[in-house]
Amino acid sequence: MNFVLIILSGVLDIFANLALEKSDGFRKIWWGILALVLVGSAFLLLAVVVDNGMSLPIAYTLWGAIGILGSVAGAYYFFKQKLKPINYVGIVLVVIAVALLQLKF
Repeated sequence: MNFVLIILSGVLDIFANLALEKSDGFRKIWWGILALVLVGSAFLLLAVVVDNGMSLPIAYTLWGAIGILGSVAGAYYFFKQKLKPINYVGIVLVVIAVALLQLKF
């Protein structure tokens, strides 16, 4: 159940980031308010996941990775924002970091 909630929290974070971009620096106030509501909801779900027993470092890393990967994809799809090659290296490093945190020795 925690993984479902952390994925939902990450998706809310993605939508918050996209709404923030759409708000144009809060010049479009309703998009900005939507972004705040969505990010608040994402943090609330993150808190529930941690309260349900998932360790904070794991939960926050998963949440952040989902948010980063989804925001990159959403910015490309909706806003035609492109990354430089070095940025893709950073994304690969995020995925590696999440994988390493999941290892159990």
